[in-house]
Amino acid sequence: MRYAVRALGNGGVVTVAVDAVDADAARQQVAARDLRPLSAAAIRLTWPRRSSFPLVLFSQELLALLEAGLSLTEAIEALCDKEASDATRAVLDRLLAALREGKRFSLALEQQPAHFPVLYVGLMRAAERTSNLPASLGRYLEYRGRLDSVRSRVVSALIYPAILGVVGLAVTAFLLGYVVPRFAGVYQGTGRELPWLSQQLMNWGNFASRHAQGLAFAALGLMLAAFAGLRAWWGQGGPQRLLRRLPGVSNTVATFELSRLYLSLGTLLEGGLPILQALRLSAGLLSADTLPRYHAAAAAIGRGENLSQAFASAGLATPVALRLLRVGERSGRLGEMLGRAARFHDGEIARRIDVFARSFEPVLMAAIGLVVGTIVVLLYLPIFDLAGSLR
Repeated sequence: MRYAVRALGNGGVVTVAVDAVDADAARQQVAARDLRPLSAAAIRLTWPRRSSFPLVLFSQELLALLEAGLSLTEAIEALCDKEASDATRAVLDRLLAALREGKRFSLALEQQPAHFPVLYVGLMRAAERTSNLPASLGRYLEYRGRLDSVRSRVVSALIYPAILGVVGLAVTAFLLGYVVPRFAGVYQGTGRELPWLSQQLMNWGNFASRHAQGLAFAALGLMLAAFAGLRAWWGQGGPQRLLRRLPGVSNTVATFELSRLYLSLGTLLEGGLPILQALRLSAGLLSADTLPRYHAAAAAIGRGENLSQAFASAGLATPVALRLLRVGERSGRLGEMLGRAARFHDGEIARRIDVFARSFEPVLMAAIGLVVGTIVVLLYLPIFDLAGSLR
């Protein structure tokens, strides 16, 4: 469930949107960001929205300007001067105003949580400790690049099946709503007895031709109801719950979630953040089903347990990741090993996506062809019967 939490920070009262099991867990997440939670309210029936602020482009341009020798304030002034979009310019103006007031860069970012995610703010906060902002920007760009690469593979694998499904539904609806009623009118005047399946199809055609307007309004109402239901289902985390219940898909979804967790933790640790703070900042990446186990692991680490031991006990470490974590703990390169675990699982997810695309697309095409072919054959069966009787 998604919650809107009003909290008090150094810049005043802000509203932060977080995913949590309940309102108490939402307030705990916000408190972990050095904010004082005031109230938490569930967000219902909302279509997921993304910030219009181009964070990746902003980070790339800011990194280039900083490496060229500009100060942080000068770099943001330059970005603000060249920006043509009013919405993006407003975000940069607020950043620039906060910096001119003497606020730290991480605090200026934190005052606009709708545009700057927690992980980004955490990396910038770590950069302020090490005085190496370009390195932290580079880490975030690498993180986003790897994450976007996996997402683009998923989207690419779903585009073709989605197009096939829409075209198949459109062709089926055209046959049942337009072609079949006209064939039914033709066969009705022949007086011949039709095959049983063809007769059922013609009965539908006769019904559709007599109630065309009512069926059109019913179809429109059904589409609107389906859209409203889909919107509510999506806003309440329905897609994640569905994918986690599908056989063969649930393991891939769980692996993707763990890979994203390893990648964010590794990025934060390599950026210089302490392990407990990195754990708090990464909590917002997890689903409501995984959060209780993650909080239990974080509590165990706070008591002095190793990360590998705590993650293994909570079921958050795959066999490969567990071995890499142990190596990282022994060598003092935990952040690097978490990144390696993420890369390993990203490759595994890519292979699974390729297998899904190669196997699901032919099955979908065969199913669409079977439905459309059945309708066409039933339409022409009486013609074949009539042709046989004329011989």
